[in-house]
Amino acid sequence: MTDAFTVVGATVAAASLEFAEFSLTALADAARVVVPVVAAWLALLWLGRTREPGILGSGAAEYKRVAHATGFAFGILSILFVIFQLNGLRLQLAIALPVGLLALLVGRWLWRKRLIQERKNGDCVSRAIVAGTRPDVEYVIRNLLRDPHHCYRVIAVTTNGHDPIVVDGTSFPVVGGIQSTADRARFSGADAIIVASTPKGDRDFLRRLAWQLEGAAAELVVCSRLTEVAGPRISFTPLDGLPLIQVKIPEFEGGVHAFKRAFDLVFSSLALIPILLLTPFIALAIRLDSPGPVFFRQTRVGRDGGYFQIFKFRTMRVDAEAQLELLRAGNEGAGPLFKLRRDPRVTRVGAFLRKYSLDELPQFFNVLRGEMSVVGPRPPLPREVLDYDGTVCRRLYIKPGITGLWQVSGRSDLSWEESVRLDLRYVENWSLTSDLMIMWRTAQVMLTPKGAY
Repeated sequence: MTDAFTVVGATVAAASLEFAEFSLTALADAARVVVPVVAAWLALLWLGRTREPGILGSGAAEYKRVAHATGFAFGILSILFVIFQLNGLRLQLAIALPVGLLALLVGRWLWRKRLIQERKNGDCVSRAIVAGTRPDVEYVIRNLLRDPHHCYRVIAVTTNGHDPIVVDGTSFPVVGGIQSTADRARFSGADAIIVASTPKGDRDFLRRLAWQLEGAAAELVVCSRLTEVAGPRISFTPLDGLPLIQVKIPEFEGGVHAFKRAFDLVFSSLALIPILLLTPFIALAIRLDSPGPVFFRQTRVGRDGGYFQIFKFRTMRVDAEAQLELLRAGNEGAGPLFKLRRDPRVTRVGAFLRKYSLDELPQFFNVLRGEMSVVGPRPPLPREVLDYDGTVCRRLYIKPGITGLWQVSGRSDLSWEESVRLDLRYVENWSLTSDLMIMWRTAQVMLTPKGAY
């Protein structure tokens, strides 16, 4: 209903400007434009499967489908209007398309917020049984508990042993072995079965389980570690008797990265206009609070291990680096990171700037210079890179960012392993849509800061 009201409202508004005269003839002409546009738009939203239960509330995937369906609908309409020499589509393209698409995305976003809140309260979720070995089951449950966006609530486990599985203080009962998963699903009335791992040597387990679940109104979900990093690059190739999963090798050069650079230039240039207006006031507050320079420069490691000077508003006393070794024993950071929740070196103004991430605004100059991107992995210090292993070094395959998944997912509250996992997932699977979503979530995080110190 929200989609329908949005589409009708956008097309009628555009038509009212095109056919401003109030007469029967004008109404008839407007109807000849509005009816096909509304019909095509709503039809493509349906054919594009934008309202599938599995896609609702998923975020980027849902927004992409809505945008693709809208663009495809107007592409078809443009061709038909040209072929049949029809008038009236010009303002539909100029007004209804951008305004309607934006309204559709806002509507989906609002419903997504509502859905997430419902799921936090235990509603609109599937009652799930997790099957597999104990370590794999614990891994899956831990990730489900961490992410409130998912649609599953674990009610039981089928695994080896009889002791309940405890994850983050929550106990989950073991109701049987993995081979009894289908029977346990029927008995408990589970809506979904999540297979964390299959029995060793039983290649037909998944096929047999799918057959056993027929008629049980249960959804079968298979968890694979491969999807953690390579999810968007996975495709399926059917082959008689041997279905294949193809994983596209990530690319770190080429047209898409040139497009990312163009976006960085445009966005940073626009962002620097209000930043330059705010800078004198921030600079005055810094100088009045503590003696020393307004800006802080520090060596960071960029793409392919190259060094560059990062710019920030100064948030610490000028002798902060000299005091570092004295404070290292109380380090609260994860992995090679050094963080203190109550760092005595941070000034009063600096604490405020850090809380709302205002100290990072000068980094848009680094973006203009090509040393950073608006969205990307966290820019590490040289001493941190010395502790990187071969896997973590993949964070350096693209430019570091002012913001990223690490910032919108908890920042300093994240464990080292979780921070690395998020960065690697972004490095290999970034897209313009995901960048825009991260930027939007960054604005929310700045207003309601968490993990910033």
